[in-house]
Amino acid sequence: MPANDGESLQNQIRRCRFDKNEMTQQQLADRAGVTRQTIIALEAGKYVPSLLLAFRLASALDVRIEDVFQYSSGSSKRPKS
Repeated sequence: MPANDGESLQNQIRRCRFDKNEMTQQQLADRAGVTRQTIIALEAGKYVPSLLLAFRLASALDVRIEDVFQYSSGSSKRPKS
């Protein structure tokens, strides 16, 4: 699912994999319970993961979720509460 209206979700999955003794895409996929194709799509920025998958990936990489994913909105304004 792509992000909406200027929002983006960047990821550092590839860097985190290499920081983990050059973990392969398949090894990460197995640990996170997804296919290698999912990891490929995530690394290419073609797929925005669910919150649960994002946490599973961070856990599989043994890092904080903020180390894997960075969110940015197209607007500097925050929604009013």
